[in-house]
Amino acid sequence: MTNTQDSEVETKSILCRFKSESGEIAGDMMDLPLSCTVEQLTLICNAILQNEEPVPYLFYANETEIKKSLESTLDINTLNTESVLDIVYEQQAIFKVHPVTRCTASIPGHAEAVISVSFSPDGRHLASGSGDTTVRFWDVLTQTPYKTCKGHNNWVLCIAWSPDSTKLASACKDGNIIIWSPENGAQLGKTMKGHKQWVTSLSWEPFHKNSECRYLASSSKDGDVRIWDTIMCTTIRTLSSHTKSVTVVRWGGSGLIYSASQDRSIKVWRAADGALCRTLEGHAHWVNTLALNTDYINRIGPFDPVKDTNKVISAENKDKLQEFALKRYEGVVATAGERLVSGSDDFTLFLWDPHKEKKPLARLTGHQQLVNDVKFSPDGRILASASFDKSIKLWEAKTGKFLGTLRGHVQAVYMVSFSADSRLLVSGSSDSTLKLWNIKSRQIEFDLPGHADEVYAVDWSTDGSRVASGGKDKVLKLWQN
Repeated sequence: MTNTQDSEVETKSILCRFKSESGEIAGDMMDLPLSCTVEQLTLICNAILQNEEPVPYLFYANETEIKKSLESTLDINTLNTESVLDIVYEQQAIFKVHPVTRCTASIPGHAEAVISVSFSPDGRHLASGSGDTTVRFWDVLTQTPYKTCKGHNNWVLCIAWSPDSTKLASACKDGNIIIWSPENGAQLGKTMKGHKQWVTSLSWEPFHKNSECRYLASSSKDGDVRIWDTIMCTTIRTLSSHTKSVTVVRWGGSGLIYSASQDRSIKVWRAADGALCRTLEGHAHWVNTLALNTDYINRIGPFDPVKDTNKVISAENKDKLQEFALKRYEGVVATAGERLVSGSDDFTLFLWDPHKEKKPLARLTGHQQLVNDVKFSPDGRILASASFDKSIKLWEAKTGKFLGTLRGHVQAVYMVSFSADSRLLVSGSSDSTLKLWNIKSRQIEFDLPGHADEVYAVDWSTDGSRVASGGKDKVLKLWQN
């Protein structure tokens, strides 16, 4: 009897159709055997879409990823073979980032702790900000110090690259903001003053909104968010509504600015006129961190870090590149819009649809201590949150569903950074190590010791080739495969 049932299952087929993430039907309906594998689905999908080069896809049936075959994903007993099964396909990253396995350079230079490290969107430059009041540019290829920028008189707390990679903004504990040229380390324009206390975060207007890369938002302990014209070096707008220190600001791709504060709220502002659109409430303590599912796409702007490492933006090709950046942004927000996640001292995260809703879509619980950092994977599918409870948790970005915990650090985890293909994650911790995690297996791939003290900052280059880290030991380290 069992043999007959087995053979029935083997020969059973189901009526299917392929559907894109945004809901477009591809090709006609077809009968597929339940034994159809992911490899076979990939071949069929590529044929239907008439792709010249084969493209790797992820497939979902009833919101569950098909990992082996249709049979192993679907519940055969409850399956209605009369109805049509939608198989949703999502394009995977074409390239594969190799895991970083060793430290290739330990570069001294800073005289105090390295507080921030950041690769430029085009992957050609690397910058760091330190407690020694300087900003430094490093030569990525020769792995040596390149330029030291002096202009601040207090700790440099945050840095941010313009989306066209031509300018770096830095802000310090005195509340001053300076724009630098990565080519020669020169200060561009005058020091921008206005904040009454230290600046906590910087965010540029995305390239697809303005290819001039002229406007910058800053948040401060003084409770204000300011929008700056970085060419005139003046404040155009002050957004005041928070009652306590603003911890982070994010300039979204749809013309909205998001700010989080120690007053436990997140505010959504219209960048064009500074109007307050809505206040998002729910956290029981300070909101420390914000991330958008469009952060990566907004960060790389007009660049495709894998293909065009030498792309130069000229006045002639700006319009074309702006269109390219806009199309890519629209591709990311086509399915779920611009999603926001917030992490707090109350140990929780909230997932928001900030364009429409004041209420959170989901409350993400499980951390035992404050949430320090949160990032969406570049493909927008996964959320990673780092906490003082020594763990990193992974969540489904669309629903907030808990996926798993990454354990291995023995002290607080300060910061995480995804590889450009979303397959790997690197974390920096108070335990003086970096750890490299495999997102699929949720295991440590490599332990990266080497720092002599707490690791405050970590960044994975946009082309996936290297990781930079810095911390209390004043040394900048580069890690490669």
